[in-house]
Amino acid sequence: MLLHRMKHDKSILALAVSSEYIFAGTQGGEILVYRIDTFERMLVLPGHRGSVLGLCFSERDNLLFSSAGDRMVHVWDTRNFSRKYSIFSAYDIGDVFCVSYSPSLQTLYLGAQNTSIQWYDLKEKDQRPVPKSESHPYYRADRFFDSTGPGGIRAPRPAPSIDVLEATPKARKQLEGTQPLEIDRHHIYQFAHYGYVYCTLLAKGIVLGEPSKEFLISGGGDGVIKVWSLDSNDSGRIHELYKLENERDEGCSVLSIIIDGTILYSGLLDGEINVWDLETRQLVRSMQSHRDDVLTLTVGGGFLFSGGVSGFFNKFNRQHECIGRRKAHRGRILASAFSNDLNKPILVTGGNDNDIAVWDAKDCMGSPLLEKKTTQDQLLESLRIFVSYHTVSSDSKQQLGCRRGASWLRTLFSRLGAVTEMLRTEGSYNPVVFARFRGNPRTSTHRKKILFYGHYDVIAANNDKETWKINDPFVMEGIDGNLYGRGTSDNKGPIVAAAHAVGELNLEQRLESDIVFLIEGEEECGSRGFAAAVKQNRKLIGDVDWILLANSYWLDDLVPCLTYGLRGVIHATVQVESAQPDLHSGIDGSSGLDEPLKDLVMLLSKLTGPKGGKIAIPGFEDPILSFTAEEDKLYEDIISHISTSNPDLSNQDKLAEDLKKKWREPSLTVHRFQTSGPGNSTVIPRLAKVNISLRLVPNQEADVIAAALKRFLHASFDELNSENYLDVKIDHQGDPWLGVINNEIYQTLEKAIVEVWNAPDALDRRRRSTSNKSTKGGQGHRRPSSSGKASSATSSTLASGNGGPLDQSTGSFQGSTNHQIKPLYIREGGSIPAIRFLEKEFNAPAAQLPCGQASDSAHLDNEKIRLLNLYKSKDIFKRVFRELPRRPAADSMARDLV
Repeated sequence: MLLHRMKHDKSILALAVSSEYIFAGTQGGEILVYRIDTFERMLVLPGHRGSVLGLCFSERDNLLFSSAGDRMVHVWDTRNFSRKYSIFSAYDIGDVFCVSYSPSLQTLYLGAQNTSIQWYDLKEKDQRPVPKSESHPYYRADRFFDSTGPGGIRAPRPAPSIDVLEATPKARKQLEGTQPLEIDRHHIYQFAHYGYVYCTLLAKGIVLGEPSKEFLISGGGDGVIKVWSLDSNDSGRIHELYKLENERDEGCSVLSIIIDGTILYSGLLDGEINVWDLETRQLVRSMQSHRDDVLTLTVGGGFLFSGGVSGFFNKFNRQHECIGRRKAHRGRILASAFSNDLNKPILVTGGNDNDIAVWDAKDCMGSPLLEKKTTQDQLLESLRIFVSYHTVSSDSKQQLGCRRGASWLRTLFSRLGAVTEMLRTEGSYNPVVFARFRGNPRTSTHRKKILFYGHYDVIAANNDKETWKINDPFVMEGIDGNLYGRGTSDNKGPIVAAAHAVGELNLEQRLESDIVFLIEGEEECGSRGFAAAVKQNRKLIGDVDWILLANSYWLDDLVPCLTYGLRGVIHATVQVESAQPDLHSGIDGSSGLDEPLKDLVMLLSKLTGPKGGKIAIPGFEDPILSFTAEEDKLYEDIISHISTSNPDLSNQDKLAEDLKKKWREPSLTVHRFQTSGPGNSTVIPRLAKVNISLRLVPNQEADVIAAALKRFLHASFDELNSENYLDVKIDHQGDPWLGVINNEIYQTLEKAIVEVWNAPDALDRRRRSTSNKSTKGGQGHRRPSSSGKASSATSSTLASGNGGPLDQSTGSFQGSTNHQIKPLYIREGGSIPAIRFLEKEFNAPAAQLPCGQASDSAHLDNEKIRLLNLYKSKDIFKRVFRELPRRPAADSMARDLV
């Protein structure tokens, strides 16, 4: 099964895997470094001037070796990703196709285009003379391009910098201190093959009586495989021990080799795989694996994987039977690697479609892995299944999909240890999923209770216009460290993370409080039936000490946030209707005719003044809370962060004004007009209506404002002296909400965020996720705003500007890792009516933990959640569910900000 896919803009030619990272060498000379747990790209190493053709990783020495078409081998320290050595030959050897390293001898071996095998003993690096600059391959005269022209004159060329890719400070720092090393002329075995040396590897235990001794195996363009002994007393010098050749395949290049015990597999030019027994030095079998060249071979879990030109990889068992075949890439498979670190077997493939694909290989381990129900893999599997249900509450055709999704969620809660029920709602609205996890029985008399609210319904989605990065929005796919699919961020991902967090505590017998989940299926349609269902089941739910939800997003893509305020909302339909039928403007139009659409436009104009004008409803703004010094400090933290990380938002005064207008000032929006009659331009419609919304701020009551709106519109309409009729209908309303940021739930949340996001793996390796940006051209900075004006602080601007001084070599925001990560306290302009209702109903304080980033595209095409955010959110929930009940419950529902 495909676990994840990472996309680049150049072909992937080489792969290596460690316990922490996936390394990928590209056609453009870069080395990409991905985290193996979240598949996020952490670094872009400025590797070579030519295509990276070979990678070799030494776990023992924490060294990565890269060889390329620029005649160089670089050695990288994977603890800090600095380049330690640059190794080159005294001769022009052409492309360096492969590199292998012996940790015991501290010697590397390379196979070259000029048919030689060369080696360098790193123990001797400080005893050998320092190479002269003119001997470096980048400075040597090229026999072709630097040959003399007519008259014996050679065109001058500028002396290039050895490291042309060191464009940014981080890149320069990685390359500083690189020690150039030149291979001794006596450490070269010329004509090791009568053809290019395409592949090498080191192996032990292949010669009887010498189980711990290493041998070098090489394959070349002459169709021959050679086994070499290594002289530990002579700088690792190679001596030909024997060779393997199939006369039938004479001249058929050996493109790839891999070893499994004493069985050697070789991939040939014509699609054939030869199986050699190194103990008897016999060809055991020849398999026609592909119709074309076998470009890569990998062994893992007792299985052989082969990849070729067609983009398919084949899977063979120990009997050499092909037991699986899968299309992995849209082009050629050029590289592959296998890993079983962290007891999580994966196969990694790379191709000339610029993709790296990661495949689940659990079935390669001989016996099924006994996985805990609450591992990260299980979390992902739960979310994958949850996303597959078409829980679109706005589409009556998906009613069954909503019911099935709710039923599956109830089953998940039960499997994790909860007592569950399905709460009916009025009419045919979707049910509410109720789940209760009971804490330690010994504390039953004084156990605290946390209520987690969420929703399983989603906005409709399709890919008819092929605007999604994935084929089907309801089939979750992992791409570049993100999980794409409808509902991954809003709100299925956070629900699954919270459920698994409680499940882990329950399994570990560390759950000291009761955790109640109320997951509704009508949130995207105004929470229809939710309040009534809660009231009807008040006894079942019981008393609540705290309310937690996770239905919002970070302010940008860099810093975790805590949301402490939401605006309320009133949706209304305003309709003006005439007693006359639809009329023709040329026949019946006159200054004496009261036209419904004209009346409606005049009526709407009375709601506000000109641009920037206030809403004209009497007393509308009277309840709005004053701006406090404590709140101003929260805005200072936000403005300081955003203006630093986003160059387009450097005008701090405008930024602060934009945020305050969105978060703590009410607004009026006109959504759409509808009229009766045909759609041509000569009709005077008998009926005109418009949908409007009012966004309210804390301390404004939706009931009071809705009544005032109706009174104002009717009074204003009466002033028109129109013969038409006015109808104002309140379609939906919800109160605003303001949390108390110094209470126990926010203090617990902040502490958990700081602990989780500053854990060693987060603090030491944290890098900015670059999955949302193009990296073409190697440019290291965002394009400035073309208009020259200061941008507004929209969610799009905040999400797209997460760079500031972006370092393309590392994909990180410079300076962002030097300080402890602390959450920003933010408000939002959106509305979640259920949160204020739950506070009133249970007389308990609520808090909002955003799980996703600003770029998550909730409600839009390509909705996603970052895999790292999902994992961290689960860890935060787990800490909060464990630690919050140990704090004293709130004594009051104070509405003050601090």
